[in-house]
This record gives sequence, C-alpha cells and structure tokens, in this order.
Amino acid sequence: MAADSGFLTQFVDETTFYNRIILSHFLPPNLWEPLPHFLQTWLRNYLAGNLLYFISGFLWCFYIYYLKLNVYIPKDSIPTRKAMIMQMHVAMKSMPWYTLLPTVSEYMIERGWTKCYSTLDQFNCFLCLVYIALYLVLVEFLIYWVHKELHDVKFLYKHLHATHHMYNKQNTLSPFAGLAFHPLDGILQAVPHVIALFIVPTHLITHLSLLFLEAIWTASIHDCIHGNIWPIMGAGYHTIHHTTYKHNYGHYTIWMDWMFGSLKVPLAEDDCEKAK
Repeated sequence: MAADSGFLTQFVDETTFYNRIILSHFLPPNLWEPLPHFLQTWLRNYLAGNLLYFISGFLWCFYIYYLKLNVYIPKDSIPTRKAMIMQMHVAMKSMPWYTLLPTVSEYMIERGWTKCYSTLDQFNCFLCLVYIALYLVLVEFLIYWVHKELHDVKFLYKHLHATHHMYNKQNTLSPFAGLAFHPLDGILQAVPHVIALFIVPTHLITHLSLLFLEAIWTASIHDCIHGNIWPIMGAGYHTIHHTTYKHNYGHYTIWMDWMFGSLKVPLAEDDCEKAK
C-alpha cells in the first residue's frame, strides 16, 4: 500500500480529530493545545482508558453485586471493597504505560509503517470483513502464546504475571482485576494488536476500537459468571485459569486452548469439585 503524503495526512487528521473530541471535553485548551501531537494522543488515550476502565467496572459491579445480589454470585463470594480498591490501585499505576502502546501504534500508522488504512473505499466490504477475521485470529493466536509463556517462563511469571495472579479465588476476582497487571505484562498481552497491523490490512477505527474494548472484555472475564456461550472464553473459563494456573490461556475464544491441549471446561471443573 502506497504511503504517499496525502494518504498519511488522512491518519494525522483523523487522530487529531479524536484528540480534540476527548481533550476539549475534559481539559482547558491552554493545557493540551501547546503539546506535541504525540503527547496529545497519549493524553487522549490515557483519559479514554481511565473512563472505560472505571465506567465499565463500576456499572458491571453495581449490576452483579447489588442489583442482582445472589442471582449470579452468592453474597459470600463477592470480593471485598478492599480487594477491589487494591485492584484499582494496581491498574492506575500501570495505566500511563498501557496507554503508551496505542499511542505508539498510532505514531507508526501515521508514518506509514503498517498496513493500516483509513477509508473503506480501498477494499470492498467482503474483503474488509475477511481482514477483520484474520486480524482477530492472529491476535487470538499471539495472545494465547504470550499468556502461556508468561506462565511457563518462571522469570516472567515471578516478575511480571504474578502481580495479576494475586487474585486467585472467586472472592478476590472482580471486573476491576481486568487491568490489574504489572505494566509490562499488560503491554505484552496487548502488543499482538500492534503486530497484526504489520501483517493484516486493518482499518484505523477497527484497530483502536478493538484495542480499547480490551478494557471492557477483560472486565467481563473477571466477574466469575459463567455465560456458557460457545466458543467464547468467558469468565467461567478464566476463573479456572486463575485457580489452576495451567488452563485456559485463550483470550476471546476457547479454540487455541482446544488446539493446544490446555482447555478445561467449567462444567467439568464443577463436576470434579462435587466428586471430591
């Protein structure tokens, strides 16, 4: 794909537009307009990341822990307020680093280093859908192996991933645990989204949307509610991951765990517990 100046200007114009939408609503112009474009983009991503994390986390906790008390989760399995505050604290320390990743990816897109595109007229609709599917398959494959290596390589687990696995029981897991990672751990598990940009043609909005929807997705898979929607790697599967440490490394679906022999089904887990 030709990276001429006109083509690349479209990306800069689009990201500048997103910067103005977010920053103009939360900060006075004199605080952000003098900043270089890269810092404006990082600040926009930081604010958007925090909004997504707290809005999705608080709404979901309010729904499952208060409005639907004892419907989805027994009262004695609800995580304590102290546990959720600790998870928020870990996430907030890492958020400036998390949001550096989409900022860097946008910088590379604006320089024409990726296969990203900004207008739908470059491919027909069918091809766009094929590329989205390929993007998601590649991201799923890479996240599975990154996540698995964070467990299998003891140094990585001890110094990075163990921070997240402090929450290893149902009454310590909450939607706020979704982003409670060591910053480098969180970046490593999100970097497949950036790698995919160099391999699969991807629309800019698709890339940014999927990257930021990670905040909502990770919140949902830490609520301990087994939705049982095949082949989604829901919270039932992920709760098993947090309690066994050696199953269900996948992200969106169970396919990678099924292919590589690390899948453990929640219902089978329940049956084993009853048999003990």
